[in-house]
Amino acid sequence: MTEIPEHLLKRAQAARDKAQADRAEGAGGAAADSTPAGDAAAAAPSDAESRIPAHLLERSRAAKAQKAGGAEGGDTAAPSSGGAVAVAERPGDIVTAAPTGGGVPIGAGPGGHTQRLLTVVKSGSIQEVKASPVDKVHTWPHLLAAEFVAALACLAFTFVFSIFVNAPLLQLANTNQTPNPSKAPWYFLGLQELLTMFHPMVAGVTIPGVGLIVLIFAPYIDKNPSNKPEDRKFATSLMTIHLMFWAVLVIIGSFFRGPGFNFTLPWRDGLFFEL
Repeated sequence: MTEIPEHLLKRAQAARDKAQADRAEGAGGAAADSTPAGDAAAAAPSDAESRIPAHLLERSRAAKAQKAGGAEGGDTAAPSSGGAVAVAERPGDIVTAAPTGGGVPIGAGPGGHTQRLLTVVKSGSIQEVKASPVDKVHTWPHLLAAEFVAALACLAFTFVFSIFVNAPLLQLANTNQTPNPSKAPWYFLGLQELLTMFHPMVAGVTIPGVGLIVLIFAPYIDKNPSNKPEDRKFATSLMTIHLMFWAVLVIIGSFFRGPGFNFTLPWRDGLFFEL
């Protein structure tokens, strides 16, 4: 419920006190020459009248007197400022005034003003302004500029490192002699290890394809916008399984495969791994 300002409450209370004082004076003046029925009506005002301003009550009484005088013979003088009838169907309703012959518009207040205060609404209940910090920035230029600088730094480091340190190359390849074991580079050893366990169609196409498809659809399955690891259990578990699966295959192919790509123990038969 809307809170009414204190100054409006004070003005309303003052108006009610003034209306009660005017009614008390009117009831005292009418008690000398009124009938007992009129005394009872004047002494017990209705709840609706207690909420009607005094000037509207006076205009209503003048209009009623004019109407009664017109019905009896028209010997009652019309009010000087134009009469109006005050209407209040229920306690608390907005009071409107109907002109009886003057130029005052319908619903006009004191002095002919037609503006009425409906309610006072605080601005905070309509619009709430917050300055909450956000952890997002635009991709350009914030992210791409940082990535571009990082790429330049890595390129410069690699260039300088290659000048002072030679790559660990082996001897020239002999086309008449195949090394045993013949191993792929370390980043392909996982696929070579799968070829020893499954059919080439399964090891080279099906398993890597299924893994890539699952990784592609992962952002659409886990739509949690949080950046905290404890809130992204599905994505964290999926990536952990992927990395551990591939890391185990690469380690086995690198250190536990000897001549003929047979399984061996490095601490017993030696290490058959070269960069």
